[in-house]
Amino acid sequence: MSFPQAREDGQDGGDPPPDLRSVLVTSVLNLEPLDEDLFRGRNYWVPVTKQLFGGQIVGQALVAAARSVSEDVRVHSLHCYFVRAGDPKVPVLYQVERTRTGRSFSVRSVKAVQHGRPIFICQASFQQVQPSPVQHQFSMPAVPPPEELPDYKTVIDQYLRDPALQAKYQVGLKRIAARDVPIEIKLVNPSTLSQLQNRCAEPKQMFWVRAQGYIGEGDIKMHCCVAAYISDYAFLGTALLPHHCRYKVHFMVSLDHSMWFHAPFRADHWMLYECESPWAGGSRGLVRGHLWRRDGVLAVSCAQEGVIRVKPQHSESKL
Repeated sequence: MSFPQAREDGQDGGDPPPDLRSVLVTSVLNLEPLDEDLFRGRNYWVPVTKQLFGGQIVGQALVAAARSVSEDVRVHSLHCYFVRAGDPKVPVLYQVERTRTGRSFSVRSVKAVQHGRPIFICQASFQQVQPSPVQHQFSMPAVPPPEELPDYKTVIDQYLRDPALQAKYQVGLKRIAARDVPIEIKLVNPSTLSQLQNRCAEPKQMFWVRAQGYIGEGDIKMHCCVAAYISDYAFLGTALLPHHCRYKVHFMVSLDHSMWFHAPFRADHWMLYECESPWAGGSRGLVRGHLWRRDGVLAVSCAQEGVIRVKPQHSESKL
C-alpha cells in the first residue's frame, strides 16, 4: 500500500509543507517493515488508562494487512478481538498471514504481538471494485455543519471556566483537555453544564470528526486505516451516557471491533460520526456507529462491544 500523495490538480494545490501533513500518516500509521509480512508499529497517544489506544492497534493492523494485497483492491471489512492489554512502553509487532487471495475477495489475518504474546487478532477482507445495480442506504441525520459548531476543546474549556462546575468533574475534564489526540472533533449537540452534571442522557451521540493535518487523495486504503483509528475514539463511552450521573467508570476496555467500508471518503475531511448503544448488561456494552460523508453518503459502519465496570457515584456532602 502506498502512502497518499497530493495531486497538483487545483483541488489540493500540490503538497503542503511537511508540518501540515497528518501525523496519523507520517508517524502513527507509518509501520516499519522488518521482513515479508512482518511490521513494527510505534506508539503515539496513550490514554489515561496507561494502555494502548485500541484505535491505534486497529489502524496499524489494517495498514499491515493492506501492504500484503495489490493496489487495485479495496478493504471492505475487518473484524478484531482485543485479547490482552497493550504495553505503551514497547513497540507492537504485526504478523500478517495471507489467508486467501481470490479473484474477487482476499482475506488477511493479522496478529499483534508484544512480549512474545498476542494482544490483538484481526481479519481484514479486501474486494475488487464491482459495480452493482443493487444499492440503497439510510438517510444521513440532519445536523448543523461543522463550521457552525465549537470544537471539542472549546466546549471543555467552557465547562472548566464555569464556577458552577462540581469538583468531581474537574479532574476528568482536565484530563480530556490535556489529550494530544491527532483528530479534530465538533460535538453536534453539546450538553450544558447543568445537563452534564445533573441529567443522564440517551445512549446516543453525534459529532463531526476528521484527522488533523493533510492526507490528500492517494490510496483509499490509507483513508480506511485512518478511519479505523478514528472509529474507536469515544465510541464505547456512548454506552455510559444513560448511567454517568449515577456511576463512575472503574474499568472500561474494548473486547471486539468490526467495520464495514461502503464508499470512498477522505478521512481528512469532516465526517459525521453517529453513535448509539442499543444494549448494555452483564458488565458489557454494545455500540454501533455510522460515518457519513458531508454529501450524505454512508461511508463506514462500525460495531463494538466492551467491558464496562462501574462504581456508585458518591454525592457531595451538603453539610
